[in-house]
Amino acid sequence: MNRDLRNIIIEHNDAIIQNWSKEINKLKEQNYTSDISDELYEHNNQEFVNVIIHSIKGTGSTKLVKDFSDRIIQLGWPLSYITDGLLVFRRVATNIILKQVDHVDSNTANEVLRNIDSLVEPIIRQLVNEYSVSWEHVVSLQRIALQELSAPLIPVMDNITIMPLIGTIDTERAKFIMENLLDGVMRHNAEVVLIDITGVPVVDTMVAHHLFQATEAVRLLGAKCILVGIRPEIAQTIVNLGINFSNLPTKSTLKKGFMLALEITNKSIVEMNNKSQTLDELLGKSTGSEEDHENTDLKTT
Repeated sequence: MNRDLRNIIIEHNDAIIQNWSKEINKLKEQNYTSDISDELYEHNNQEFVNVIIHSIKGTGSTKLVKDFSDRIIQLGWPLSYITDGLLVFRRVATNIILKQVDHVDSNTANEVLRNIDSLVEPIIRQLVNEYSVSWEHVVSLQRIALQELSAPLIPVMDNITIMPLIGTIDTERAKFIMENLLDGVMRHNAEVVLIDITGVPVVDTMVAHHLFQATEAVRLLGAKCILVGIRPEIAQTIVNLGINFSNLPTKSTLKKGFMLALEITNKSIVEMNNKSQTLDELLGKSTGSEEDHENTDLKTT
């Protein structure tokens, strides 16, 4: 019976494809693809039904299914497009087959449905599995990209770097912060690291523990951390939780933390009386006298 049904589907595949296309077009508003152009929608529908027909004929390949799933993900189409399309194909194929049967009773209808399911279910599993694998791969790549952006270590001047943190800090992200922090301290030869938590919404016991671990590891490398961006509500939360930050320098703003970092690295900001000094003069290579100007500028020494 299964082989006979497959032959009927292959024999009437033109009618099945035509009816399937009509039915699937009605679902365009429901499966979140209403904003897609008609041309692109029709093209993918044709590719979709070809994948189904080739799979039933036994001429389809895993690569064919994978390529189609990858294309759907790249277009940003939902999984419901695949499941709805296969359910519509099941219904259309069942109607076509029943029309070819001389006498249809409940037993015949049940047998047809059972055999149609045996043909369609492997395609459903294969398409859904390929879609899931491809989607997980995309999500994994996005997670890696976000991690790289979530804890950048930025050198602002010799021996001083800044790590701005934004968003919630969990165990996985804390591990990445630690690795990036230690690697950056060695790479940039940093003496002071400013960890800016202005964008961290909550500092609880777990976050404080991760921050302490990171700063202690930096200390073992011979550098020093300054925690900046302590907002009033964060300060109140830290006090209420009894978190001890006495061994970690803290400042309310990045500016204040940067001034402290300058002191630690024996640098200072001084006024210059000549705003038009050249680069050579700023580096101490000037040999002639300069005119005084009323304008002043800032210089680090």
